[in-house]
Amino acid sequence: MNQGKRYEVTSAKAAEFISHDEILETLAYAESHKQDTALIDSILEKASQRKGLTHRESAVLLECDLEEQNNRIYTLAEQMKKDIYGNRIVLFAPLYLSNYCINGCVYCPYHAKNRHIARKKLTQEEIRKEVIALQDMGHKRLAIEAGEDPQNNPIEYILESIETIYGIHHKNGAIRRVNVNIAATTVENYRKLKDAGIGTYILFQETYHQKSYEALHPTGPKHDYAYHTEAMDRAMEGGIDDVGLGVLFGLELYRYDFVGLLMHAEHLEAAYGVGPHTISVPRIRHADGIDADSFDNGITDDAFAKIVACIRLAVPYTGMIVSTRESQRCRERVLHLGVSQVSGGSRTSVGGYAEPEPDDMKSEQFDVADTRTLDEVVKWLMELGYIPSFCTACYREGRTGDRFMALSKNGEIQNCCHPNALMTLKEYLEDYSSPETKQIGESLISSELSNIPREKVRELVIRNLNEISGGFRDFRL
Repeated sequence: MNQGKRYEVTSAKAAEFISHDEILETLAYAESHKQDTALIDSILEKASQRKGLTHRESAVLLECDLEEQNNRIYTLAEQMKKDIYGNRIVLFAPLYLSNYCINGCVYCPYHAKNRHIARKKLTQEEIRKEVIALQDMGHKRLAIEAGEDPQNNPIEYILESIETIYGIHHKNGAIRRVNVNIAATTVENYRKLKDAGIGTYILFQETYHQKSYEALHPTGPKHDYAYHTEAMDRAMEGGIDDVGLGVLFGLELYRYDFVGLLMHAEHLEAAYGVGPHTISVPRIRHADGIDADSFDNGITDDAFAKIVACIRLAVPYTGMIVSTRESQRCRERVLHLGVSQVSGGSRTSVGGYAEPEPDDMKSEQFDVADTRTLDEVVKWLMELGYIPSFCTACYREGRTGDRFMALSKNGEIQNCCHPNALMTLKEYLEDYSSPETKQIGESLISSELSNIPREKVRELVIRNLNEISGGFRDFRL
């Protein structure tokens, strides 16, 4: 374990930028100050300035059990979400390429010893069919997933798959951003991914508690805690400046992983000048051969909502992702508190978009709680007052890493994101939506045009919207 190691936020060593002792001291501090009204009020005042919070300040808010202050946490998180992200919600879908894996992760059905799950690896032609099916839903942004298996899923396979995905143009469909969620790899391979034009590199830590991490990953290359935890440093060195963090809440005590997650974000900011582009907050769910109830660290919906709110206050300009692991009811609650991206119409198996899988060939990584179609999710979001966004403009215009964060922090990103969201929603309505969804969407776009502050931008958007109605596509600011 990393006990006894000093805490050094800029260190390249996982045991130092994620210090076990520092986490324990932080948790003890938060517990002893959970009713310290003056301290909590001062932290909330700092949070209101949108400059972020330290992991220790955030832990105090998470531990706070004062009703008035907790209500202020939720109110402030909701206001901050509105002020920074407006009412936009970005949509994406996962695409599982292969579930071959040589690791022994005890919480994942893809683990090497699972003989019940059907193993499958998509060919490039099968990828093409899956992508066309996703395009026909209306998706423009994918997150590709694959198990760790150098023989079945080498980096060459991932790169070829990315090239295939970007090369598919079906009717008016095109995947404009491919995010990548694959195992920790080398600087050289991260450079290859960067050259392939990926959006965000995503890697979940699962848990920051080293002893628990090693027990949960007893075999395979993922057992190496330091190599896994330092992956984002190698990704940054390889030129990838948009990275996505996350833990699997429920594997370890959530307060511990909450602090570790924010320490990791602080490390990236301190060492590279830019924190994570996104943070994901999945909770462990039942899957083939995996009983989520066997883990004693499950968290309630109330605790989950508070985690989301506190992360929003801690890292105000970092996107937050909630997948179809969560139910419609739960997703609706956390949308208000800080979530800015959701998946829709997802399949968590290898294949299944182009044609439903036979029951005896199922290969889900986890059970999906929100099984609605993308159109149902789009309609739901609009009925809640959100603008479903399929925008990928920042990535394609080079607004990534510190350039994206600079625009976000000075508020200028709103002059791009809101208009781009309206134009990509218009594309969806023209090409993919049901008549009812289209009617709601057209009304929403019409009302949202008045919220574009710059007259010249508003006029340009109106002109582009008319062009989209006439058959033209892919306008962006």
